Amino acid sequence: MTVVVVTWQGRHLLGPCLDSLRAQTAAHRVLVVDNASTDGTAEFLAAEHPGVRVHVLEQNTGFAGGMARALEAVDTPFVALLNNDATADPGWLAALLEHVHRHPEAAAVTSRMLLADRPGTTNNAGVVLLRSGHGADRGLGAPATAFPAADEVFGFSGGAALLRTAAAREVGGFPAPFFLYYEDTDLSWRLRLRGWTVRYEPAAVVLHQHSATVDQQSTVFAFHNERNRLLVLCRCAPAGLAARAVGRFLLTTGSLLARRLSGRPVPDVPAFRVPLRIRVLASWVRLLPWALRSRRAILRGATADPAGLVREWAGRDA
Repeated sequence: MTVVVVTWQGRHLLGPCLDSLRAQTAAHRVLVVDNASTDGTAEFLAAEHPGVRVHVLEQNTGFAGGMARALEAVDTPFVALLNNDATADPGWLAALLEHVHRHPEAAAVTSRMLLADRPGTTNNAGVVLLRSGHGADRGLGAPATAFPAADEVFGFSGGAALLRTAAAREVGGFPAPFFLYYEDTDLSWRLRLRGWTVRYEPAAVVLHQHSATVDQQSTVFAFHNERNRLLVLCRCAPAGLAARAVGRFLLTTGSLLARRLSGRPVPDVPAFRVPLRIRVLASWVRLLPWALRSRRAILRGATADPAGLVREWAGRDA
C-alpha cells in the first residue's frame, strides 16, 4: 500500500498531514510528489520526515500531473490519495483496505471527508453525477452523520480515496493535461466504462481544510473547473450530452457579454467574467484534439454504455 500526497508550496500544511499518516494502523509507504515548490518543502521533509519517499518535479504539473507521475512510480497493489491540506483518522487506511477487500468489483473506495473547521459538516462523501453531466461533491454542507452506510457512488474524491493500482493504470490513469480539478471525476467515468464500481466507506474519516490549497473564489479555480468539466464530457460522456454542455457554455458566455454591454448587473464572480470564459474556450479548443483522440481509445475499450451510466446515475443522490 502506497499513500500519495501531492503538494505545491504546502510546507505549512504537510506536517499535520504526514503526522496523521504516521499514526495509521495499517502498514503503508508514503510518497510525496512535490510540484517544484520553492517554500522549503524539500528541506522540511528531509529534516522532519526522512522516511518519506519524495519525488520532486521540475515544474508545477498540478494535482493531475503529480498523480500521473506518482502512478507511474507506485509498485504496490493499492494506492491511496490524501490531500496535503487534510488529516486522516488513525483507522482511515485500514477502513478503506477492509472495504476494498470485501468488494472485488470496486476499483476505488472514497472516504468520508469532513470540514476541518466544522467537523460536524460533510465536505465530500463521494462524487455525484448531475443531470448536466457534471460531477459534484456528494453531501457538501450536509451533517457529518448524513451518510452513515457504506454504499456505491458514481465517483471518488481525489482528496481522500483508495484505488486499485492496476485498474487505474488499465484505464489510462490521471489526465495530466487537466492540471487541477475534475481529474477524479474523469477517472471515475473511465473506471465505470470498463465495468468497475466505485464505493464509499463512512468509517474512513478525513478532516479537510477546504480551499486551503486553492481559493475556490479565485480565477485559477474557475478556469480549471469550467474547462475540465467540458473535457470530461468530451472524453467520456454520450456525444449529445457533451455537445449540449458546450452549447450551454457558449450561450451563457454570449448572454453574459450582452448583459455587460447593455449595462445590466452581472454577479462579480470569476466564472461569470467574459475574458475568463474566452480563455476557457481557447484552452478547451487547444486540448480538444487530445480529448477526442483519447475518447476513441476510452470507448473502444469500454464494456459499459455511457448513455446507460447517465441513465443510472445522473441526478441520483444530487
